[in-house]
Amino acid sequence: MSLRLAFLASGNGSTFQHLVETIQLEKLPAHAELLICSRPDAFAVERAKTLGIRSEIVSRKDFDSLEDHAAALLHALRESRCDVIFLAGYLEFVPTQVVEEFRDRIVNIHPALLPAFGGKGMYGHRVHEAVIAYGARVSGATVHFVDEHYDHGPIIAQQAVAVRPDDTPDSLAQRIQTIEKNLYAGVLRLICKEKLKVSGRKVTFLP
Repeated sequence: MSLRLAFLASGNGSTFQHLVETIQLEKLPAHAELLICSRPDAFAVERAKTLGIRSEIVSRKDFDSLEDHAAALLHALRESRCDVIFLAGYLEFVPTQVVEEFRDRIVNIHPALLPAFGGKGMYGHRVHEAVIAYGARVSGATVHFVDEHYDHGPIIAQQAVAVRPDDTPDSLAQRIQTIEKNLYAGVLRLICKEKLKVSGRKVTFLP
């Protein structure tokens, strides 16, 4: 069975492109059906065109209510008949209605070792600034399922990176970015091959 995948992005889209190219190069049992972008000027839209993937703009600011925004997202996702959703630099909150319909089928990557340094407003360089300011000795990346709260769903995979005494947010970000794409691609492979089992907050890798 080939999974139908949707991607949600807000910016450059390099993570989105890396995941799609992983599917194509490794001939994984999946197909990228749709990119939903929250910003019409995001470069992720151009990447989707180059990759031959349909894209739609669904931005929270274009809707009068959270319910209308959720309905628009669900319409696009249902129309594409997607099985799994991957967030790829998506900066809007995923509505509860979407989470409920796609429970344990929405995946995100966060640039820290959750549950530390997560939550509302914690993304990008803000995370690395907070890690350094706190004096943490270790950071990294976390791939997790999305639930109704920011950076809170069941953890699938993590990889640690040492925080050096002379690190800046830029230098720490650069080292974490070097592991993020491979970590995310690894989880993509497991999902495409149906090698994950979720029980409450525990995610098990199947043989």
